[in-house]
Amino acid sequence: MAYATLNFYPNKDPRMRFFALWYFCTLLIIWTILGDTVLGFEQSYAQPIVGVLTACVVAFLLEGLDAWVNNRQARFAGSWKNTVNFLPPCIIPGLACAMLIYPNERLTPIIFAAALSLASKVLIRAPIGNGQTQHVFNPSNLGITVTLFLLPAAGLAPPYQFTENLTGFWHWVIPGIILATGTFVHAKFTGRVPLVTAWFLGFAAQALIRSMVFHSPLAVPFLPMTSAGFILFSLYMIPDPATTPIKPLRQVLFGLSVATIYALLFVTHVVYGLFIALAFTSAIRGLSLYVNAQFKRKPASKPVARAQQQPQVAIAGD
Repeated sequence: MAYATLNFYPNKDPRMRFFALWYFCTLLIIWTILGDTVLGFEQSYAQPIVGVLTACVVAFLLEGLDAWVNNRQARFAGSWKNTVNFLPPCIIPGLACAMLIYPNERLTPIIFAAALSLASKVLIRAPIGNGQTQHVFNPSNLGITVTLFLLPAAGLAPPYQFTENLTGFWHWVIPGIILATGTFVHAKFTGRVPLVTAWFLGFAAQALIRSMVFHSPLAVPFLPMTSAGFILFSLYMIPDPATTPIKPLRQVLFGLSVATIYALLFVTHVVYGLFIALAFTSAIRGLSLYVNAQFKRKPASKPVARAQQQPQVAIAGD
C-alpha cells in the first residue's frame, strides 16, 4: 500500500522509510529502558507505557475510521507485517512525549500530548500533488508544544536527566553515539544531511551573534549543543522526513529558518523556543504547500458551445 510519506524519501523507497522508523523506534525504546533504570530519567514507569498505549489506540482508531469512510483497506490490515510496520509511528510519539514532558506524577498531560500527536497527522494536512496530502507537523513536536502551553502545570523534562547518573567520559559517549548513528541514518536512508548541517550551522551562527551583541562569554550560547537532549532534538525531531522537504536547497532553508526563529524567540524571552521554532517553521511550510497547490490548480475548462447548424432549405427539383 502506497504511503504519501514515500514522496519525501530518496527514490521513494519504502525500505528506507521502514529502516529509519524502526531505527528511531528501537533507539527510543532502549533509551527509555536505560533512562528509567540507569541514566536517571525523572518519570514514572507508567508514563511511557501510557504514552505508547494512548498513541496506539488513537492511531488504530483514526486509521480504521479513515479507511472505512474512504472504502479502502486499513494500513494495518492484510498481514501481520502491515500490523507490525504500523506500530513505529505510534511508539515514537508515545515515548517522545513521555520522555520530554515533565508532568510530575500525573499521566493526563502525557495522554493528551500523545493523543494530539497522532490526531495531528490526520487533522492537519497539506496537498503535495497527485491528489495526495501529507501531515505538516512533526507529531511529537506539536503534541509537546501544545501541551506545554495548554497545561502550564507541566513543563519540559530537565536536560540533565539524559546523562544524570553518568560521570566523566560517559557524559560524552552517549551524545557521541547518538550523533554518529543519527548522522549515518540521515546520510544513508533519509537524505536529510543538508537539513541537519544547516540547522547546526544556523544554531552556531546565532549563538555567535548573540555572544557578540550581548557581550556574553562565547561558551554560554554554545553550551546547549553539548547536551544529549539537544542532539536528540536535532537529529530525530527537526529532520523528520515526513514533514521536511526532500530537495537539498529547501532543506537548507528549513534548517536555517528553525535556527533563525529560535534566536528571535530567545532574545524576546519566549520559553520552549526550540519546539516553537520547529512548529512555526513547519506551519510556514504547510501554508506554502497549500498556496502552491492553489496556484497549480488548473481552471475548469468551459464547455465549448456547438455552432448552430443552418437549417437546410429544400430546392425544387432536388
